[in-house]
Amino acid sequence: MKILLVEDEKNLRATIISFLKEEGYCCEQADTIGLALEKLSLYEYDCLLLDIGLPDGNGLDLIQKLKTEHPETGIIVISAKNSLEDKVTGLDLGADDYIAKPFNLTELNSRIKSIFRRIKFGGKKEIVIDCLHIFPENRQVFVYGQLIVLTKKEFDLLIYFISNPQRVLTKEAIAEHLWGDFADSVDSFDFVYSQIKNLRHKLLEKTGIDYIQNIYASGYSFNPNK
Repeated sequence: MKILLVEDEKNLRATIISFLKEEGYCCEQADTIGLALEKLSLYEYDCLLLDIGLPDGNGLDLIQKLKTEHPETGIIVISAKNSLEDKVTGLDLGADDYIAKPFNLTELNSRIKSIFRRIKFGGKKEIVIDCLHIFPENRQVFVYGQLIVLTKKEFDLLIYFISNPQRVLTKEAIAEHLWGDFADSVDSFDFVYSQIKNLRHKLLEKTGIDYIQNIYASGYSFNPNK
């Protein structure tokens, strides 16, 4: 899952980013509305963690714009103000959840997972595709009860594919989703080819089904019902 954290408190921002990366998320950060808007215009995110009090304005101003342009992106409002008015305003504008400072990072993680399940998979904790049984929260995939051992990036790639079934995903989109800003600094996408090749091989070996289709000159598509 790819997350954008918009928070101007440097130490808190670093703490949240460090924790979420350890939990397996691809994270980017912004400390102003201006920088957040720039990133949102260039990239897509699964979830936005949004502070209200920012140096150049009110974070709530981002919510309606984001929900209009990217309705599939989840939003959690983060604020030092534990007021009913801020909570109601944020939710009315389209935010999915609200958490007040100070908060427990484990609780934040649980809320992120809940939003991801609700938006991407209709609230399901288990996704079943043919003989594949996928558990996003546990980062596990089973075939006929047997665990398929995937690396972190291979699992993230699988989730990205199943979240976009039968949609052509370019190598640039895959790289940006899995590696964030790092993808802009590379000269080739060999690392994308490698991850796709490995995931494709593991799925084919265990299921006998080649789910990932190479679309000539365009990208890749995940087709669960061949």
